[in-house]
Amino acid sequence: MIVVREFGIRRLPAGAAADDGLMAELADLVNEVYAVAEEGLWADGVARTSVAEVAGYVKAEEIAVALVDGRIAGCVRVREVDGDTSEFGMLAASPRHRGSGLGRELVRCAERLGRAEGRGVMQLELLVPRDWQHPSKEFLAAWYGRIGYRPVATGVVERDYPHLAPYLATPCHFVIYRKDLEADQSTPV
Repeated sequence: MIVVREFGIRRLPAGAAADDGLMAELADLVNEVYAVAEEGLWADGVARTSVAEVAGYVKAEEIAVALVDGRIAGCVRVREVDGDTSEFGMLAASPRHRGSGLGRELVRCAERLGRAEGRGVMQLELLVPRDWQHPSKEFLAAWYGRIGYRPVATGVVERDYPHLAPYLATPCHFVIYRKDLEADQSTPV
């Protein structure tokens, strides 16, 4: 387990996907956090993820969790995009730990994992409404900028994620942010 400050952060082993209770806890955490962070972007009743989807990511060893006092306090998905690029997503910190630095430590963990796997770039995608400003998304865009991420492209949901487009409540696109991990050694392996 990687221990960072008071947070124990570790990648879940593939076998953890068989723990239905843990998969439900992770899906509930992500859905709780994203219900607020993406309020107004999705049609009523649309969940960010499902137990089956989370279990699939855990089987692929793409999920890292943060523990506080032995309980799940946050998670992040880290996956390979290509030979030089990793991506993090599904970043979720429990509302009980908001402002504690947990989100930043989860991002640092994702960056360490990317470097350990030989990748020099980390990216993320931020879903944003096309025609209005979402307060949570504006906050996140500024926060990602402060920790070294820069927007490099804008994607179209209807083209790149056509299976998600029908569930949107408002037209959205996503901004791709990247950070050069080789230039930023502030989060060593």
